[in-house]
Amino acid sequence: MKNLHVKIAIYLTIIFSFNMSYSQVTVTKSSSNLDKKWWKEAVIYQIYPRSFKDSNGDGVGDLKGIISKLDYIKSLGIDAVWLNPIYESPNDDNGYDISNYREIMKDFGTMEDFDVLLKGMHARGIKLIMDLVVNHSSDEHEWFKQARSSRDNKYRDYYHWWPAEKGKPTYRWSFFDVNSEAWKYDAPTNSYYLHYFSQKQPDLNWENPKLRNEVYDIMRFWLDKGIDGFRMDAFQFASKDTTWPELPKGYEKQIEKYYGKGPHLHEYLQEMNREVLSKYPNAMTVAEGAGTSPKDAMEFVDPDRKELNIAYHFESVSVGDCLSDLGLVKFKNIFSKYDEEFKDKGWLSIFLANHDQPRMINKFGSDTPEFRELSSKMLSTFVLTMRGTSFYYNGDEIGMTNAKFNSIDDYQDVDTRNKYFGLKQKGGDLSAFLEGQKQTSRENGRTPFQWDASKNAGFTTGKPWLKVNQNYTTVNAEIEENNPNSILNYFRKIVKLRKQYPVLVYGKYTLLDKENPKVFAYTRELEGKKLLVLLNFSSDSANVKTGVEFENSKIISSNYPTSTINNRSVLRPYEALIVEVK
Repeated sequence: MKNLHVKIAIYLTIIFSFNMSYSQVTVTKSSSNLDKKWWKEAVIYQIYPRSFKDSNGDGVGDLKGIISKLDYIKSLGIDAVWLNPIYESPNDDNGYDISNYREIMKDFGTMEDFDVLLKGMHARGIKLIMDLVVNHSSDEHEWFKQARSSRDNKYRDYYHWWPAEKGKPTYRWSFFDVNSEAWKYDAPTNSYYLHYFSQKQPDLNWENPKLRNEVYDIMRFWLDKGIDGFRMDAFQFASKDTTWPELPKGYEKQIEKYYGKGPHLHEYLQEMNREVLSKYPNAMTVAEGAGTSPKDAMEFVDPDRKELNIAYHFESVSVGDCLSDLGLVKFKNIFSKYDEEFKDKGWLSIFLANHDQPRMINKFGSDTPEFRELSSKMLSTFVLTMRGTSFYYNGDEIGMTNAKFNSIDDYQDVDTRNKYFGLKQKGGDLSAFLEGQKQTSRENGRTPFQWDASKNAGFTTGKPWLKVNQNYTTVNAEIEENNPNSILNYFRKIVKLRKQYPVLVYGKYTLLDKENPKVFAYTRELEGKKLLVLLNFSSDSANVKTGVEFENSKIISSNYPTSTINNRSVLRPYEALIVEVK
């Protein structure tokens, strides 16, 4: 009997210990979202292939050009590359109008080149994420050629059509159309087709299960080749309310709300997960434009819903022409409210620039000679010290700036050109429009990468498809490579720091000095480790109240040559400090 009591006591002790241990692990995981995944820890480097490196002198960046720079990419310390579309395309929207999802655009090379690129990346420990552009196709895709040939064609229902005999369809606004009309009349079948973007980008009909299965086959094709995931372009618009109700006046100013709320969107994502993504558990997926609120964004990436992995929302970059249009306090509140929603589950992206945005220096910092380097380093510090997967756009690591073109002839982008000629038809102020584009045009972020001070910045030996920024002789990778204090080497240092300190990936985020109009200050905490991040987003000295004791603390990163603790209550212009707090 005594032995039985002992055994029971031991058994209860084990059970109690296990429950305590399990409880503690659960709490830790809940409070800091510690479900570890490679894509949470990754720094993802976005490459715009058309502008990265040209290998054959035709003025267009290509796959062989990227291959030639793989050692440079590896030297950045990044973990994965997000590659903008390289599929076969007539190039109306720089590759976002796809005519064949299983072939490579001739400007970029061949499928053999792609295979070499993928192998070279994987050999260097770099993963490859590709754009999946399936809200729309090109009007030169075989599906659409067939669909517009007859109302009875088997591909007809791969797109959205409205028979002209029923009158004009309910008005829908288009992002890129000169007249902002999303329904385009098509004479061969006396019908209108839908295009939320360019008229050469007809929207695919996701309500058709045959179309969905075609997309799933495309996804399997690329995943079987060995790619590591997809960034879902414009997928928030895929599901449509096919009753085409009238929308309230001015709805285009809240386009995510009215175009991104399709009735079956999440059903399709869950089906995609079941049919494809669940079969490739190590692949990552990114939900572009994930909703209009933190709650909406969570629905895309809540693990329990089995949809996608990373939410890529736009609220933080949709601030007007520059940060001052919104104000730093509201900017901080945006990031903080998303972090609060995602603190226990789901996962966010952190970014300040991409191919659809102007350069981050011009939007959030300063491109003046005095502050370009400091503000660039400060912004890189922000992207790499917040909780979420860091997405970093090519060229920002050397502090590239807006090109500020003077003439419409310098622009190639369908968005800028259609807006310009639409305004011209209405007799609008074209000079004011072009002046605004110097700050806001997408092509500010698409100018060729500035490799060195040689002709065309070392991007091409031919005529570049888009003009090179004229500051390339002083802003280029070669100059910065040889300067230990350059923006480039600072970026490498912060990437390395993020990998050295897991607290910067998984740690709890706490906003400090919330109402400070110039300083973004926060702590990151995990398992007894605490870091304080101080960022002055202004060109003035700024006071900051952290409530943090600095005794025995040390600065582990600064974007100024010399920095000391001294109970830092004043930050220099665009200063960025990371402090390890004891």
